[in-house]
Amino acid sequence: MRILHVEDDADTRVLVALILEAEGWQVVSVTSKAEAISAARGESFDLYLIDNWIEDDQGTDLCVALRAVNSLTPILFYSGVAYPLDIQTALACGAQGYLTKPSTPQALVDEIRKVTKSQGVSKS
Repeated sequence: MRILHVEDDADTRVLVALILEAEGWQVVSVTSKAEAISAARGESFDLYLIDNWIEDDQGTDLCVALRAVNSLTPILFYSGVAYPLDIQTALACGAQGYLTKPSTPQALVDEIRKVTKSQGVSKS
C-alpha cells in the first residue's frame, strides 16, 4: 500500500513513517498543502493520511483540494485536534475517517486498515 502522509511536525512525520513502513507500506511524507497536491497529481496512492493543522493551510481545505484531484482515494485524518465540530467538518469535507493523536501505533494501523478496506483498497 502507498500512503501520502501530510504532517508538518518532523518528529511525528518520522514516527508515523516508521510505524507504517514496519507494516510493509510505502510512505511518501510531505509537510504542506502545496506538496500534497503536487504529489497527488503526480503519483498514485492508496490512502491520504493528513493532519488537520498543516504548514500552509488547514487539513479540511487540503481534504477538499485532494477530493478535487482524486475523488476515490480514501482520506484519514490523524490529528491532535479533537473537537467534535472539527471531526464533523473533516468527515463532511470527504474524509472516510478521523483518528485523534496521540494514539497507539496499533490503533493507527487498525484505522488505516478499516478505512482502506471500507473503500475497497485490498492492499493491507
